[in-house]
Amino acid sequence: MTISKKQVLVCNCEVTMALDGKRLAELLPSELGGGQPIEVCTQLCRAQINRFKEAIENDQAVLVGCTQEAPLFEETKAELRPDSSTAYVNIRERAGWSEESGKALPKIVALINEAALDIPVTSSVSMETAGQCLIYGAGQQALDAALQLSSRLAVTLLFTDEGDALPPRQVAMPVFKGKITKATGHLGRFRLAVDGFSDVVVSSKERLSFGSSRDAVEAEAELILDLSGGAPLFPAHKKRDGYYRPDPGDPAAVQRALFDVTDMVGEFEKPRYVDFTSDLCAHSRNQKTGCTRCLDVCPAAAIHPDGDAVAIDPFLCGGCGACHSVCPTGAASYAFPPAASIVERLRTLLGSYLKAGGERPVLLIHDETYGLDMLGMLARIGRGLPANVIPFALNEVTQLGLEAILGAFAYGAERLMFVIPPSRQDELVGLEQQMSYAEMILGGLGYGGDGRLRCLIESDPSVIEDMLWGLDPLHPLASGDYLPLGQKRSLLRSALDTLFESAPTSPARITLPAGAPFGRVNVDIEGCTLCLACVGVCPTGALTDNPESPALRFQEDACVQCGLCANTCPESVIALEPSVSFEDAARQPSVVKQEEPFLCIRCQKPFGTKSSIEKIVTLLGEKHSMFQDNTAIDRIRMCDDCRVVVQFEATDNPMAGPAKKPVRTTDDYLREREEIEAARRRAKDRDEDEG
Repeated sequence: MTISKKQVLVCNCEVTMALDGKRLAELLPSELGGGQPIEVCTQLCRAQINRFKEAIENDQAVLVGCTQEAPLFEETKAELRPDSSTAYVNIRERAGWSEESGKALPKIVALINEAALDIPVTSSVSMETAGQCLIYGAGQQALDAALQLSSRLAVTLLFTDEGDALPPRQVAMPVFKGKITKATGHLGRFRLAVDGFSDVVVSSKERLSFGSSRDAVEAEAELILDLSGGAPLFPAHKKRDGYYRPDPGDPAAVQRALFDVTDMVGEFEKPRYVDFTSDLCAHSRNQKTGCTRCLDVCPAAAIHPDGDAVAIDPFLCGGCGACHSVCPTGAASYAFPPAASIVERLRTLLGSYLKAGGERPVLLIHDETYGLDMLGMLARIGRGLPANVIPFALNEVTQLGLEAILGAFAYGAERLMFVIPPSRQDELVGLEQQMSYAEMILGGLGYGGDGRLRCLIESDPSVIEDMLWGLDPLHPLASGDYLPLGQKRSLLRSALDTLFESAPTSPARITLPAGAPFGRVNVDIEGCTLCLACVGVCPTGALTDNPESPALRFQEDACVQCGLCANTCPESVIALEPSVSFEDAARQPSVVKQEEPFLCIRCQKPFGTKSSIEKIVTLLGEKHSMFQDNTAIDRIRMCDDCRVVVQFEATDNPMAGPAKKPVRTTDDYLREREEIEAARRRAKDRDEDEG
């Protein structure tokens, strides 16, 4: 990603924040008008909107330092140049509205530079609905909701209990009773299984009554409004598009859900949050299970095993990014935006801040809904953000992997603080796991891991404000720089190397807990027979063989600790050792075990290895009914060709048939004739001699 040429328009919002246009121009790159005078507007969205119009009419790409009035600017753009390029960055709530507004210029420079980056476009999937809605609930409340929606949507009402519901004067929708026992699918394609399913009796008089019931009835719906108040029909139900589950005891929430449901008719685009590359997946080989990290953390049940890999349903995926966070190979890669884009944003943000004179950068990572609202409240009714606290917006904070977390520290961040909605506490398993690995690595390098990463799970803005303004200085991290090239594994290694170069200590290895995405395998050399089954299942090429001679080689830098080698090894001589190595030897294949090939005892052709052949002899020799004599045992020590030959040469070959008569040819007859003639001549000569 690069910063494209853009004209920067900034405003001090009616002089409510301090902005030094001259100093800002000195600190911005030339692509953003650096070195040229930058006019600081006071009312860009009203009295000075001509500045925006002029930039648009001059066919310039524009970056506006305001997000509150973005709809107005977009409306103005649509009237003048609809195809012009505009972007927006919030420098007010995130920097200018603060008790330390006068010291916030380095942060403003960093925010502008980050916003100017060209982020790759994310692909999407399409979902369509014609408005077929199932309302699932009890009593008069469910019936009233169904009647209210029936004029706009194709409604089906499924009672859990008819309760106090009165028979309607006119039935405007199908009415049934039953209990949903299973639900699958997504917006436009829900599949349900219902027990106790029964039709309403049309002659219901004083109260609704239903006919005979049946179980395991299959049903379909495009939308579901769940007013049952029971357990959600789906895991992570808030992320399931098309499924609404308001609190039936909250009339306002129910009405809000009814309002939202009426808008869900038509075709909808949903981002494809995760790109999946099955060739990189280390889930399984030969029906042996290896890595299950993404399966363990997905809150939406959008991931399931699919042969040697897993499959991610983009329609069920809620975009939390936990799979990307824990995936060791990069097979599951977050695409909203891509992982490399996030690291590039970190590099630009932190690098610009430090270059502009900022100190002790604290990265405040938040989502674009709850987090932005929290920052807005801090700026409007509190002290705002400290000048060194830099907000970093993501679709979901749980999408950050170890490569981005360590990358932020490698680029100079002093701390990483995560703003987490209390309602999302149960989705933090993957993120907390990556944070713990980062703390161990930072601690092992001498930076001190405790206190550098923290989740702020609070609903009270004042509590978060007190935490941010009360941070004590930590041991400084020497900021480094590296290009965010390659996939997840390359990004992670670049961050580790950068941190190691400036580390207070230089350990050769840092031990990590089980489940960590890197480490080495320990092989019991005596028990290994070089069968190379581990090589066949290794998904990353960490374990390899030598095509020239029997050998097992291992490259630690490529190992993701999936466990497939240990689970497959027939001798059970492989054990995992999670750790991170900073030695150069970890980047090159090293020989674990090597032997000369075993020579066939009959033809001397090399085949197999001595340890594997002797192992087979030990297991079968004189212990199996087919190997009770030395002749049978010797066949094990022969190559495949000789084994067949000696088998057919054996006198007790059970596959041998009766001896065949030799085929007679003309030469045989002529030879016999000559032999007879010669015998006659010898007899004649003998008779003459006797006479």
